[in-house]
Amino acid sequence: MSPESEADTPAEAALPGTLPEALFTELVAFRRDLHMHPELGNQEFRTTAAIKARLEKAGLTPRVLPSGTGLVCDIGADTGAAASGTAEGILALRADIDALPIPDTKSESPYRSTVPDRAHACGHDVHTTVVLGAGLVLAELHRRGVLPRPVRLVFQPAEEVLPGGAAEAIKSGVLDGVGRIIAVHCDPRVDAGRIGLRQGPITSACDRLEVLLDGPGGHTARPHLTTDLVTAAARVVTDVPALVGRRVDTRAGLAVTWGRIESGHAPNVIPQHAELAGTVRCLDIHAWRQAPDIVVAAIDEVANLHKAKSEINYVRGVPPVVNEPVVTELLRAAMVSRRGEASVEGTEQSLGGEDFSWYLEHVPGAMARLGVRTPGERTVRDLHQGDFDADESAIRVGVELFTAAALLHPTH
Repeated sequence: MSPESEADTPAEAALPGTLPEALFTELVAFRRDLHMHPELGNQEFRTTAAIKARLEKAGLTPRVLPSGTGLVCDIGADTGAAASGTAEGILALRADIDALPIPDTKSESPYRSTVPDRAHACGHDVHTTVVLGAGLVLAELHRRGVLPRPVRLVFQPAEEVLPGGAAEAIKSGVLDGVGRIIAVHCDPRVDAGRIGLRQGPITSACDRLEVLLDGPGGHTARPHLTTDLVTAAARVVTDVPALVGRRVDTRAGLAVTWGRIESGHAPNVIPQHAELAGTVRCLDIHAWRQAPDIVVAAIDEVANLHKAKSEINYVRGVPPVVNEPVVTELLRAAMVSRRGEASVEGTEQSLGGEDFSWYLEHVPGAMARLGVRTPGERTVRDLHQGDFDADESAIRVGVELFTAAALLHPTH
């Protein structure tokens, strides 16, 4: 792209790094290609190859992560180097690249998924395209000598796979030399052209819970002679959430919610086995650290009361994403510089989980909610639903948000 091409945008920008129309058109096509070819966590080989090829075409040197999917790419710094001695460290832009194991139900869409029971129903294709587009624009700014500090692009696999691909990416060194990290997540409740921001926790912790209950079983005519396992399972379902809610400060929002219960085969037989599965969610990071002990103790108490043997598999997921105030302000200032004060709105803490939180255990950072609802549209196409789609003008918004953040990021 040439410096003159920035005039393609309809309004004069206070900062360079706006998105030329030709590149925007290319990015929309790139996003649609990803949408048509969704790949699950740790299987994103085609996606990784497509990102790598486009970055290499721009003269960059991306590095595929050791797992074989996902990649990292530095702009304005030697490969793997720290931030050229600057005090704040490299600014990292993170995208997640995996899809969900659900069918795409957008029957009329020309770019619906071509893979059965696979869909980009969480907007990761948009996240990926935004970071790719920002990288291409920033690479051009670097060639022109107007990028003030190095930037790192992080394309992370397996966000949807607990405990999240971020942990493995961190082990591979994606945060080496990084001082701050930013990300966006699609929000179908926010209009395209706007972002939602919040200092402090913006998502919740999320863990997975699997419980096996066993007993001798018997005839339903003689429940007093055996372990009434169906009743025991039902009491675990109803009593454990109530117990947990009374063992931490209620403001912590620690909640157990069951998604599956299975037991028995015949109406007159007390079964010997029951299975339950659900999630543990928590608004507060300190309560989340105590959650396994609290939840396991509550399950054991209820199971023992009904003489059922319990086996509990508590799978640690992700802590809350806690937006650091200075980086949150950087995102706000970046958005205001592009689209004015009205383009930023407050947002509440959601009960969804996001493994971006693992990065924030190591470096300060922040996540913005990227509006993807077409203005005026009344129907909300929710995340993790087969009909989810995004207003593709959000790609331009995300790219220009990230490029502005890179330009505004302090150099000392």
